[in-house]
Amino acid sequence: MSRAVTDLLSILDLEQLEVNLFRGQSPKSGWQRVFGGQVIGQALVAATRTVDGRHPHSLHCYFMLPGDPKVPIIYDVDRIRDGKSFMTRRVVATQHGQAIFAMSASFQIDEGGFEHQAEMPEVPGPDELPSEEEVKGGLLLQMPEPMRTYYERERPLEIRPVEIKRYTSREPGEPRFHVWIKTTGRLPDDPAIHQCVLAYASDMTLLDTSLIPHGRTVFDPTVQAASLDHAMWFHRPFRADEWLLYAQDTPNAGSARGFSRGLIFRQDGTLVASVAQEGLIRDRSA
Repeated sequence: MSRAVTDLLSILDLEQLEVNLFRGQSPKSGWQRVFGGQVIGQALVAATRTVDGRHPHSLHCYFMLPGDPKVPIIYDVDRIRDGKSFMTRRVVATQHGQAIFAMSASFQIDEGGFEHQAEMPEVPGPDELPSEEEVKGGLLLQMPEPMRTYYERERPLEIRPVEIKRYTSREPGEPRFHVWIKTTGRLPDDPAIHQCVLAYASDMTLLDTSLIPHGRTVFDPTVQAASLDHAMWFHRPFRADEWLLYAQDTPNAGSARGFSRGLIFRQDGTLVASVAQEGLIRDRSA
């Protein structure tokens, strides 16, 4: 297992302080604020530890204040309802005496029922795209400095964008983005870990998709970007250490906010999760 994956699992392994009360740490990465996916993943871990025999099927989150990576985050879980089939939890994350994030999550027992799903887009597979090592050896030099720093850092997730040239050009593109993602090392077999890791990963490229029609990225210093809310639905089993296609689109932007959606598929075409997010995309150059 890579050191970065070990560090990710350590970050998601919250310390229990009391019944329904957990403490999470941030990686020593040098970021000025906590990565939104980290807070989503940690909050889901906290909620999952208060249910028994049920798996999350949906979560809805709001980001209220930037997280401070230098101090721990406290997660307080409210056991709103325990039903026969469903359980509902609300999690509030606090720092410096203020709420920075809130999440509601619903858990369900395994049940059968009607089945249908969207088809996976026809895009090149991960083995047909440049690996991160190949990116570092070629395209990396054409990327802006923040993007180069991102790729040069050891990370727990490997991302292979289908439309990777968007990071080397400021030309407006079609309002969609496809990336293959997986962890850089094997994960334990516990399904809850894979769900929390995917929740962590789901925030990595979604907001950036809303800037594609404008030829910009979240790495542009003239763009102020931040997640405002985030929703996710889990549909079917998956492993986050095997390739997953994150097919994203952006139907709308306005009032300094961008809205993006994503469908996540296994390589065999099975739809495993859906995501939606609205975020701040303020143009500082205007």
